[in-house]
Amino acid sequence: MGHKVNPKVIRLGITHDWDTKWYAGKRNFAKILHQDLAIEKLIYKNLDPEGISKIEIFRTQGKVIINIHTSKPGIIIGHGGEVIEKLKTILAKEFKDTFAINIKEIKKPMLDARIVAENIARQVEKRISYRRAAKMSIEKCIESGAIGAKIYLGGRLNGVEISRGEFFSKGKIPLHTFRADIDYASVAAQTAYGKIGIKCWIYKGNVFKKDLVAKHEQSEVF
Repeated sequence: MGHKVNPKVIRLGITHDWDTKWYAGKRNFAKILHQDLAIEKLIYKNLDPEGISKIEIFRTQGKVIINIHTSKPGIIIGHGGEVIEKLKTILAKEFKDTFAINIKEIKKPMLDARIVAENIARQVEKRISYRRAAKMSIEKCIESGAIGAKIYLGGRLNGVEISRGEFFSKGKIPLHTFRADIDYASVAAQTAYGKIGIKCWIYKGNVFKKDLVAKHEQSEVF
């Protein structure tokens, strides 16, 4: 039997890093973990989730730093930064802590699996052909510089009675290579005839030690 694992989780510490960084003892670990999940949920509730790829949380002494990676920074920041200031106030009131929020722009959104999957989900919800949406997204991924892309859709496709799954792919996706930089995301499209699950894999090339060292040096801004 095959054992399916999340392509990003299995590469933690190799090509991918943790989305939250902090240390806690046995007593506080569960509390802080659930607080991180609550912070993420509250951010998605108060901001337009479209274009948001991931939320990183860093905890320092007496301060919580949040990095929001998005393809639409202007919408999230708002006029004069009023949206971010409002979000800071809500978070401080809810969690009784000091928050700093940084908005990081994603230069190539079609190389981000979550943004691609959500884009397909929005099209499926608008009754656009799932085949057309998936194939066009894969073409755009390859044009943006991806070496390979794969998309899976599962559920009552086109509203049929019996649910099924369908794969679309182009290029190569070496899932067994730990060095491979594979971005993965899973999103659900809410349609009139039920949920349609969308999975997206994007292969952006191999990551070597020198690349990881350079990336680590850049992230030490915090």
